[in-house]
Formats: sequence, C-alpha cells, structure tokens
Amino acid sequence: MPDDIFTEPDLDPDGLANLGPLAPMAGIWEGTVGTDVHPVALDEGGTETAAYVERYELQPIDPQTNGPQYFYGLRYHVHITEPGEVETFHDQVGYWLWNPVEQTVTQTIAIPRGQVALASVAGVAPDATEFTLTAERGSTVYGICSQPFLEAAFTTVSFRITVTVHPDGTWGYDQDTVLVLPDRPDPFHHTDVHRLHKVADPTPNPLAR
Repeated sequence: MPDDIFTEPDLDPDGLANLGPLAPMAGIWEGTVGTDVHPVALDEGGTETAAYVERYELQPIDPQTNGPQYFYGLRYHVHITEPGEVETFHDQVGYWLWNPVEQTVTQTIAIPRGQVALASVAGVAPDATEFTLTAERGSTVYGICSQPFLEAAFTTVSFRITVTVHPDGTWGYDQDTVLVLPDRPDPFHHTDVHRLHKVADPTPNPLAR
C-alpha cells in the first residue's frame, strides 16, 4: 500500500493499445456450439446438458484509476440463447480489467437473477494466452454475493473461469461454478464451455481517436 493513495498517474488514453492479455478478446464475438451442464430436479435426472448460442460483446473503456492504482479494460455483454429459441437463456454484463503494474486480470460479473461476483488472478504476463480467474463465497476480496433465494437454494461456493486465446484468432472459456443444493449431498459443478469467433472489431471512445 503506497503512502499516497490519492495521486493519479498520467495514463495513455488509448485503451486498445494497453489491454495486455485482454487485447485479443476486444471486439464482438459469436459462437454456436456452447455446452452448459446445470442442475435440475432429482426426479428429472438431477443434471441437464444444454447446447447454446452466444454473442459476446467486448468494448474498450478509458483507463480507470483508484488513486495510484489503474486499470485498462473491456466492458462486456453476454447474451445466450438455446439453438432455435428467442428467449434469453443467460444474460451477463461486467468488465474485464488489466492492471499492468500488478499483472492482474479481473472480471466483474453481474447477472439479472440477483447475483454478482468479482474474480481475479495475479502474475499474468502481458502476452499470456491462457489465464484462470477465481472467486470464493465469503471472501471480501474477489468474492460472490447472492440474493436470499439463490443463497439458500443454489449456494454458490466458488467460481473459476479459464480463458484460452487460440493461434487462429478465436478465444474460448471453460468455467466451473460450484453449487450446494439442499436436495443432494455433494456439491454440483455447473459448467460452461465455448469457443468464440470474431464478427466485428471493437469501437474505442471516439473522443480519444
């Protein structure tokens, strides 16, 4: 912790040029072969595997400061449907953040069912092509917070996401959300895996061009 917690650094306003390992993710992406494994009632088998179609928009933001600490990042929106369906299967918004001094990657997560999370990993090289972020229930840093029904019925105890950037320009993720449900003795691993293809370039702040 520095002695001076208020003075902000002079930063390069070019967000796209300072994203570190997040740079290959900037833009608009789509995928049609996602796989989701989620819990259902025990009399229905307890587990269901669903295919999904995804649109993942990641747009650069201007650098953000907490006094001397700073982040470059991407604002994102995830919209997921099941194949051939119109109704939303999953919606999520947040930020991917890169701190080049601390070499941390952080993801903020908010879903419209009353849950938020903050996941992170340290020691990531600027040119890393794979990194794994985690969050834990009960932690006051990089934790998980849920509204009362989800906390009681689908207790989220941990979250992990591994991002992999592939040589062909695609990127993908493998994530595992560990849940404790009152109708079964063992934790349930709610998993999502997908690989995304770029369909449009990112749009930087037009005033920073």
